Amino acid sequence: MIEFIDVGTLRGLGTALVLIAFTAVTFWAYSGDRREAFNAAANLPFADDKPDVWSNEA
Repeated sequence: MIEFIDVGTLRGLGTALVLIAFTAVTFWAYSGDRREAFNAAANLPFADDKPDVWSNEA
């Protein structure tokens, strides 16, 4: 029963599994339900709460 599982078959199954996972993550990332959360996350680097050390406005 295990004779048909060789290295090539395992590599093919691994490739198919990775392709399915990549497709699922891509659909999840580009779905409209996640747009608001991703837009908020994209703006996080620009949300600076600390005062600028080099400015004289402190």
